[in-house]
Amino acid sequence: MPDMKYILVTGGVISGVGKGVIASSFGTILKSCGIDVTSIKIDPYINIDAGTFSPYEHGEVYVLDDGGEVDLDLGNYERFLDITLHRDNNITTGKIYQQVIERERRGDYLGKTVQVIPHITDAIQEWVQRVAHIPVTKDNAPPRVCIVELGGTIGDIESMSFVEAFRQFQFRVKRENFCCAHVSLVPMVNNLFQPKATGEPKTKPTQSSVRELRGLGLSPDLILCRSEKPINHTVKEKISNFCHVAPEQVLCIHDLSSVYHVPLLMESQGLVQYLNDRLQLNISMPRPGRYMQKWRNLAKRVDNLRKEVNIALVGKYTKLEDSYASVTKALQHACIAAGSKLNLTYIEAVNLEKQTKIDDPVSYHKAWQDLCKSDGVIVPGGFGQRGMEGKIEACQWCRETQKPMLGICLGLQAAVIEFARNVLGLKGANSTEVDPNCEDKLIIDMPEHHPGNLGGTMRLGKRKTFLEPSVITRLYNSDVIEERHRHRYEVNPEYIDRLEASGLRFVGKDESRTRMEVASVESHPYYVTVQFHPEYLSRPLSPSPPFLGLILASLGKLKSYLSKGCRFSPRNQSDVSSDEEDDLCLSDENDKTVVENGKVVNGFNKLVIE
Repeated sequence: MPDMKYILVTGGVISGVGKGVIASSFGTILKSCGIDVTSIKIDPYINIDAGTFSPYEHGEVYVLDDGGEVDLDLGNYERFLDITLHRDNNITTGKIYQQVIERERRGDYLGKTVQVIPHITDAIQEWVQRVAHIPVTKDNAPPRVCIVELGGTIGDIESMSFVEAFRQFQFRVKRENFCCAHVSLVPMVNNLFQPKATGEPKTKPTQSSVRELRGLGLSPDLILCRSEKPINHTVKEKISNFCHVAPEQVLCIHDLSSVYHVPLLMESQGLVQYLNDRLQLNISMPRPGRYMQKWRNLAKRVDNLRKEVNIALVGKYTKLEDSYASVTKALQHACIAAGSKLNLTYIEAVNLEKQTKIDDPVSYHKAWQDLCKSDGVIVPGGFGQRGMEGKIEACQWCRETQKPMLGICLGLQAAVIEFARNVLGLKGANSTEVDPNCEDKLIIDMPEHHPGNLGGTMRLGKRKTFLEPSVITRLYNSDVIEERHRHRYEVNPEYIDRLEASGLRFVGKDESRTRMEVASVESHPYYVTVQFHPEYLSRPLSPSPPFLGLILASLGKLKSYLSKGCRFSPRNQSDVSSDEEDDLCLSDENDKTVVENGKVVNGFNKLVIE
């Protein structure tokens, strides 16, 4: 087998500069060249995993097939590259130290003093080499390139052991198998005498960051400059002169209309040829006009979406949009397939509650105004008591006003409680998470998934759900599905018969048929709630069926879509007016371009909306 190639992506100046999207774009470009890739994310915090994080601290917790609770950047990797990663693809300081301490207790280092160098740094290198060879594609093809993203910023004390490990690692795997890409911010700064619309790009932060990286023993092969606006050649030359790289090794990535343009922008600056030479990949360059055509059409389609669909997200962590990163992406994927532009409004669940009407009437009326203006509503997951009553209010309003709604995890539980209170008349209905002593325990905890410790003790990972005939079954086009879970509470089986007799059908259950996975009101245009998290398996070219159903119902197109066997195609632009060109057109059997069950058939590159 050829040697494994490694691309290390580091960050400078500030965190949150876009390393995750850039690392994913490296993989996208290489995959377009026929090279299988895998990804590793390194988080230098001491937590074992991301499971106990507050969404405000680090954004959403992303869940993998094997139940790993990991950083949200692994979601970027899976969506961009259409691969399935594993819990070991996320490395934390806690995992490394735990492994080394366990070895020390077993006596593996008997007679030696255990130190950061060499024991911690060796453990990091061994972990990377081991995980890099694990297949992540459906055909189990071994990867040829491993993209490693080092979280945080160069200079952070937390990441020093990882930087030292990779300083050693470059010699361990040899220069022709290792490439370092440094992502740095180039701010646009105004002085007191310039108008605010102009600005001069400042390279000093990048120079300082690269100098520090080189001082730690890693010399970047590529410098990727993030900026608000495009950077001219003069600035590239300046960075080249001060950072010990050739001008062609400086890539400029300014703010773009969508993340789907990032791989295209990187490729247009000669990245493929550089990586081919630097890592000796022996890439056979694809024919011009066909290379990355899928991404070009995807980016073009996203840019040309005109008709908007207004979706309200009723959540608990709306102050940080990354708290719902996968939900937002899944909504965007569904909108792309449906030919509409997403207009997403975040509503703090607490602001819908009656107590807020007394304490803060302005926020209360604004929240309800935003909810009423929406075409559809999504109630995502969460934990804890805060905002629960607001989610229940939103579920009641959607059910009674026939507004399309998708509930996820806690959203299902809120919908069940609301139905029990207002249809069954059980005014004391609640969840034991919110009120352990409530009169009617509609939502109860699962003891076998809650032994005391909070980390990694929930019902996690991909599991089967068995569906009965329903809207959601038709959207999936299957009566057995697999989705990822993350919860420790479930619907109380004692109330199932009464709920179903009154109109809330549980159309999805687990293998034991005792745990409720999907609930819906079939008389409603679209009132679907799921216990699992379908957003984790949504892809740009393969939207999640529950999300696609929500968007189509919000557009008034769901019935037509279902009546044609879950197929649609865009209208020919010459046959419609500009006001209609983004509408869905149900396809005939002989149409060449169709979408079946949320997946494009016979080529996404035929979908063009000018």
